[in-house]
Amino acid sequence: MFYFAIDILGTIAFAISGVLVAMEKKLDLFGVIIIAFVTAIGGGTLRDVLIGNTPVVWMRELTYVIVILSAVVVAILFSKHLRYLRKTLFLFDTIGIGLFTMVGVEKGLNEELLPVMCVALGTITACFGGVIRDILCNEIPVIFRKEVYATACILGAFSYFLLRMLPFTEEYAYSAAILIIIGIRIVAVKFKIALPNIYR
Repeated sequence: MFYFAIDILGTIAFAISGVLVAMEKKLDLFGVIIIAFVTAIGGGTLRDVLIGNTPVVWMRELTYVIVILSAVVVAILFSKHLRYLRKTLFLFDTIGIGLFTMVGVEKGLNEELLPVMCVALGTITACFGGVIRDILCNEIPVIFRKEVYATACILGAFSYFLLRMLPFTEEYAYSAAILIIIGIRIVAVKFKIALPNIYR
């Protein structure tokens, strides 16, 4: 139940971030719904295909479709209250990558994959919905820019395995890793910490 709740929260966060991007691009209602869906389920779909978990989870669980549609409705209804669109988008996107990284790690552990593969799976789960969203909205995906994005997912996922070596409960280590990912992303943006650019 704990992991399912995290998955649902991540789905909500990414669906709302998708709505915000779509609205910023002034897409119609159909476009908004599609962008919300691909943002929320894109990374998880790729993850499930990679580990052979098919049909993918959102096709087997109607809950995800209902949650995404509900998030779309709520985000549209309260769009006028989201006065600082970029800040709101950043917040939901950051929460989303924190939650979805650990959902992906957990899926990898269930498949008995090596820790490094679990980290890769978590990063894919967190990042590739946003990659598809940005491509469809004619943006360079944030994962390919200088910003600390996938790096935060990787560091947070590795921290989970380190925390499990300490006398903490699994839920505590899981929650702490989520907060580490979110914290790294916020600090990096606030203090303009970025990966080095290879171009001069």
